[in-house]
Amino acid sequence: MKTEKTENRSRNIQLKFHVDEHERKVIYRRMELAKTNKKEAFLRKQAMDGAIINIDYSHLNELFNDVGKATSNINQIAKRVNSTGRIYLEDFEEIKLNQNQIISALRAMDSKLL
Repeated sequence: MKTEKTENRSRNIQLKFHVDEHERKVIYRRMELAKTNKKEAFLRKQAMDGAIINIDYSHLNELFNDVGKATSNINQIAKRVNSTGRIYLEDFEEIKLNQNQIISALRAMDSKLL
C-alpha cells in the first residue's frame, strides 16, 4: 500500500539488494573517494552512469589453441628425439610453423588493442 509520503515522491519505486561485509566496505570507501555521504544518491548515480566494461576475450581462444598445438607438437618431437636420438629437418620446420602461427595471433591481438 502506497502512503501519502511515497505517492508524492518523484522516485516512488524502491529497490533493495544485499551485500556482504567486504562489498559494504568497498561501497563506503568509494563513497569517501567520491566525497559523498549520501548512499542512496551515490548508488543511484553508479547504477545509472557508472561505467560498464565488458571485455571480450574470444580473440585469446585462437592464441590459446595455437600455443596448445605448439606445445603438443614440441612434446611429440621431444619424445621422438629421446627415443631415436635423432632430430629431423621437418621437426624444425614444424616448430617454426607453430611459432609463426603464435606470432601472427599475437600481432592480430596487438592490432585489436590499438
